[in-house]
Amino acid sequence: MDGPLDREENEQIREMIRNNPAAAVSKIREYLEQIDHIRLNVAITGEPGTGKSTFVNAFRGIDNNHEEAAPTGCKNTTNPTSYHHPDYPNVILWDLPGIGSTVWPADKYVERVELEKFDFFIIISANRFRENDVKLAMEIQKMGKKFYFVRSKINHNLRDEERSQRDFREEKTLETIMEDCIK
Repeated sequence: MDGPLDREENEQIREMIRNNPAAAVSKIREYLEQIDHIRLNVAITGEPGTGKSTFVNAFRGIDNNHEEAAPTGCKNTTNPTSYHHPDYPNVILWDLPGIGSTVWPADKYVERVELEKFDFFIIISANRFRENDVKLAMEIQKMGKKFYFVRSKINHNLRDEERSQRDFREEKTLETIMEDCIK
């Protein structure tokens, strides 16, 4: 995402504040107006079935059953689909197909999805950080862009651990999950 101010422009404004505060205020107002027009394309990516579409809906504050919701369920998304944030119309969430599916194989995913056109990434993963998550993270870093890693479906892991462990402790399981994500 290109912002309205680069380092040189920041320095110019600092100089204006020292020498001509009225001109600096005018320039700052001009830049603030530009901010309202900056688009932020956020890619929601990860493997199939990790909850990418559910995340898009939750981020937008709508239920999966809402008429404007991203489709969820046991089917693959075949094309990248954009959704505007209801409060910030210049924030566009892109629900991307799952990397590593038969339709979107990992070795062709980066080019086919055109990752370079997105400004920021959220990698959704269920269960463990996997090879495809690493591939995405490395490609995003190569482009000099940032991402967040979001671990989904933790409630499923807690339920499974509770069923299978004699000495189940939710805090311990959550700690183990967090350590795995950091690692």
